[in-house]
Amino acid sequence: MTHRTLLLATAAAGILSGPAVAQNVLDWGANRDIGSLDPYSYGDSFTINVLNHVYEGLVRYNRDLEIEPALATSWEILDDQITWRFTLREGVTFHNGNPFTAEDVQASLERVSHETSPLKGNLPAYVSSEVVDDLTIDITLNGTYPLLLNDLTNIHIFDKEWLVENGAELPTDIGAGVEGFATYNANGTGPFIVESRQPDAQTVFTVNPEWWDEPAHNLDGFVLRPVGSPATRVAALLSGEIDFTNDAPVQDLPRLEAAPNVEVLEGVDLRTVMIGFPFRETLVSGEPNPFATKEVREALYKAIDLELLHERVMRGKSRIAGATVAPPIPGYSEDLDTIPAYDPEGARALLDEAGVPEGLEFEFNCLSDGLVNEEQFCQAIASMWSRIGLSPQLDVAPRAVQTPKRTNGNTDIYTLGWATLPMLDSYSPLLQIFHSKEGNSGVFNWGGWSYPELDALVQEAGQELDVETRLDLQNQALRIVKDEYIMLPLHQQPMAWAVTDSVTEMPLFPDNKPRLWFARMNGDS
Repeated sequence: MTHRTLLLATAAAGILSGPAVAQNVLDWGANRDIGSLDPYSYGDSFTINVLNHVYEGLVRYNRDLEIEPALATSWEILDDQITWRFTLREGVTFHNGNPFTAEDVQASLERVSHETSPLKGNLPAYVSSEVVDDLTIDITLNGTYPLLLNDLTNIHIFDKEWLVENGAELPTDIGAGVEGFATYNANGTGPFIVESRQPDAQTVFTVNPEWWDEPAHNLDGFVLRPVGSPATRVAALLSGEIDFTNDAPVQDLPRLEAAPNVEVLEGVDLRTVMIGFPFRETLVSGEPNPFATKEVREALYKAIDLELLHERVMRGKSRIAGATVAPPIPGYSEDLDTIPAYDPEGARALLDEAGVPEGLEFEFNCLSDGLVNEEQFCQAIASMWSRIGLSPQLDVAPRAVQTPKRTNGNTDIYTLGWATLPMLDSYSPLLQIFHSKEGNSGVFNWGGWSYPELDALVQEAGQELDVETRLDLQNQALRIVKDEYIMLPLHQQPMAWAVTDSVTEMPLFPDNKPRLWFARMNGDS
């Protein structure tokens, strides 16, 4: 028996009832593991994406990324214009057999919007909910709000009874080191069930035979395995040890494309990669912080050769970005998508005018398991900044190490990727990144900036029902982001998936989210 056959047989054994061994178990090799089984534990797109196979929302995105009913079948806005009534799907059960009701929706809304929730910004307008009957719930907002359905695509519904029985009513928080029962256990309504989990080794999922929807897939289950080394991931694909990766290394795409048993699926991600700055008085070292000065941030942008990053580091597969949102996103403006000329001499002149000394040391915080080729582009940018007389101290470590530093303001300059998920609208970064940190706003404002004019525009946009007017307000706010160099956009990162010939269908989505409930393999299941 080959290693791959042994692996799949081991994964499949015990996840299906009866004596037969599963044939269509897809082996997914990713560049890292999920952070938790609790989708409310941290705003990590990969973790949330994987858990979308287990948990579901009231609505969801379909194949065309259009919103359609999921656990809710219909909805309406009541006369007060701030209360939405949702009619829920009948006959749905959780993986433990409990029936799905409005009580579960209410418990889930309260959990994700709790003051300790790291994802409370994903439901910014929520005030309260009221159970009308078992299959009807009213959701009350803080005002008119046009994007509630977008938000609800990623508000996962938990079983209230399961939460209460296991003391899991409150959310966990990876960044704060807060764990709980939901960190290591899961119970959703989705197409797949978590059968077992070994963190940093593998998580085994089996098909949910009681799923309410008609499956488009033919999988018996799948196994998620973190394979951090790009070379190992490529070798696993070529040998057939894994069937799929959503992290095909861009430097190895020609080799994969030449392999007879591998198909490469490519695109450009919606995720914009950016660099953020601290706005507090001092750096981590205790020295005065020069990055709160606009001209200093501008200087660092002028010192980055974006064309070189695109060609050398990203192998020509990225899209150079001057705007903080990608072109397909509502609110994108071509007028804002301009980049500064590479000008190291001009950059040094701006630093001199601002009184920044030669040899200034600061921490540059990057992830070893984050964005595409992140460690490499961080090294390249650090080198470019060194050429204008700065001394960046590169701090590269896994997400689990860096997240607490970032969320607690214990770093200087840092990287951030934002795909506007799940909202798919420019209001997403404006509210969660660029707005001042208060309440449900500015959850990812790690730098601590505050621009009252920007905040006012974002708040007005959040209650504007006319789409054209709303997007104009958001455009004005994004103009402030650009003019103030609050964050420096680098590129939209490349999207590269690869499948072996055991996989017959794997739709590539522009939000870079694998949806295995659309996948098909060679078997007849």
